[in-house]
Amino acid sequence: MKRVLFVFGTRPEAIKMAPLVNVFKKDSDFETKLCVSAQHREMLDQTLNFFNLQPDFDLNIMESNQDLFSITSKILLALKDILKDFKPHLILVHGDTTTALSGALAGFYEKVPIAHIEAGLRTHNLASPYPEEANRQMIDTLTNYYFVPTNDSKNNLLLEGKKEKNICISGNTVIDALFLTLNLIKSNQNLEQKIKKDLSLYYPLNPQRKFILVTAHRRENFGEGLIQICEALKQIAYNNPQIDIVYPTHPNPNVQKTTKSLLTDTPNIFLIPPLNYEYFVYLMSHCYFIMTDSGGIQEEAPSLRKPILLMRNNTERPEALEAGVVKLVGTHIQSITKEAQNLLDNPKDYQAMSHSINPYGDGKACERIVDFIKNFQRDKE
Repeated sequence: MKRVLFVFGTRPEAIKMAPLVNVFKKDSDFETKLCVSAQHREMLDQTLNFFNLQPDFDLNIMESNQDLFSITSKILLALKDILKDFKPHLILVHGDTTTALSGALAGFYEKVPIAHIEAGLRTHNLASPYPEEANRQMIDTLTNYYFVPTNDSKNNLLLEGKKEKNICISGNTVIDALFLTLNLIKSNQNLEQKIKKDLSLYYPLNPQRKFILVTAHRRENFGEGLIQICEALKQIAYNNPQIDIVYPTHPNPNVQKTTKSLLTDTPNIFLIPPLNYEYFVYLMSHCYFIMTDSGGIQEEAPSLRKPILLMRNNTERPEALEAGVVKLVGTHIQSITKEAQNLLDNPKDYQAMSHSINPYGDGKACERIVDFIKNFQRDKE
């Protein structure tokens, strides 16, 4: 039996890894354990509870205003003893977080093979997204098994000299998580009613009014970028009083301070607390379109046929741009307001974006990942 250790710490990682953890736990070929850093404490716990996951190791590193030096060093030191005790045959990390980088680095130090889920994404600009682009490239340098969402990601790795036999085009596990969550909501009327009731405390869902769903919290947008985004949202709200804007605000103090100071007094903008994953999926499935600086939402929303305006200067997910499901609008007021107004005013452009095919998968990524690892291990034996 192979010992497998999952290492993650943020809510996005938990969403994308939870279905995979559960598939591994059900497989008798593996002894699977989960280590969380709790880089996002409350938001992480909510997601773990929803997917019925209990960490075997909880590093509990969360502190207010923690910086990258602190996060990285604390995770590395804590993982040292866990790896020496559990002695995993494989460590699985996800994406581009500081927790993922620390997990890969700890595994490298202990000579434990690394499997990188969502490998190969690139902007080729180490400063954007920051520090995620650098994290992802460093993780891929340390990785043994690469699970990429698309052929473009595979090609990025091949150009960097990675071995093709170690790369699997799995699709993105976030689609697995999305479909699982949608099915749970649809099959459980009590859950759906609870979601609607709880959401009504912050936003009065009205089928007669369209709403735009917004997320903006990336580190590189702190300061002027987020100010520009908020000013654009105010202008869109003012120009379209028949439309609501719903913005679940990230708990980071940099986000809270800016959004509350600039958006609180706009009557058709609703600043609401961070949401459990199932609540956010419900809002995604019912909104008109999405404005975001997120990475994962670029992958989820196309499966719900929701256009996305991406409020960033570049993206490590160019497939979504090429497929027409995402439009890159930057962080300037004029470009954001122009493209949002176009989606509100031009049904043809809206339909073109909402009916494109999702390039990120079919909801079977977890199965492919487990099968690839099993087959690779058999070939080695």
